[in-house]
Amino acid sequence: MTRLSVPTPGPRWQQLDDRRAAVRRVLWLVLFANLAVILAKLFIGFRSGSIAILGDAAHSGTDALNNVVGLLAVRVAAAPPDEDHPYGHGKFETLGAFAVVAFLSVTCFELLLGSTRRLLSDTPAPTIDALVFQVLLAAMVVNVGVAWVESRYARLLDSELLGADARHTAADVMVTAGVLGGMILVRAGWTDADAWLGIVVALLIAYSGVQILRHTIPVLVDQRAIDAGKIRVHVLALPGVLDATEIRSRGRRGEAFAELTIHVDPESSLLEAHAIADHVERQLEKEGGFFGVVVHVEPAELSPPDAGG
Repeated sequence: MTRLSVPTPGPRWQQLDDRRAAVRRVLWLVLFANLAVILAKLFIGFRSGSIAILGDAAHSGTDALNNVVGLLAVRVAAAPPDEDHPYGHGKFETLGAFAVVAFLSVTCFELLLGSTRRLLSDTPAPTIDALVFQVLLAAMVVNVGVAWVESRYARLLDSELLGADARHTAADVMVTAGVLGGMILVRAGWTDADAWLGIVVALLIAYSGVQILRHTIPVLVDQRAIDAGKIRVHVLALPGVLDATEIRSRGRRGEAFAELTIHVDPESSLLEAHAIADHVERQLEKEGGFFGVVVHVEPAELSPPDAGG
């Protein structure tokens, strides 16, 4: 006998809709902040002729593109289950975080190419003045605020997308800090510092991409959501369950699914076994953090009585 608990549109899906609406509001706010930072960096980048500052602007540009991709991904993910997607569309949000890496890869390549060309050619040193430092410092302050807001709401809303974008924005802060240091070196007379700094910026961008992959690939390839041993211990503590086997789980936090087989007393009636399976489902959804559970019920193989007893 199999008990199936797959979520259908209702109060729990309304909770997901509310969560995604909150994610969209955060993304809109961050998008406007990123656009302001991009315009400021482009202005001083072209004004000074610094490839590192332009690379920093490009890195911020991917932040804005990420926000746009995120808004589209969350909109698609908000759709309720349908005939073709019985488990919902939640992975589209994870896929949106994965798409961030594509933008980072292009930025990294272009920055490495531009920095290498500058090192191999006789290009004039960038013109650095007080306005450059003022704008970069202001951009850093904005990015620190954005990263903090996104990190906070990523935890509150269990959003991989906000978490990935927060890590990218945090990397942007480090990049801008490095650019500031490089501009000091350029002003001190080391003209190649700008190109070398462009390479460092590219490596930092690559690192942030790797970090995002570490969080998105496990969900996309259905890596287990929770250790099977922990689920088994939890289920065995429930009344009527004599054993739990064939335990599987997948999905992202807050929207994970579990499948398992529970073994009950073979003398239990159908209604009793049904009630035990119902209880297992409710407990896994309530305390285990699962959104849908499939429970298969089998009679336990009891040991024969001791003949010598």
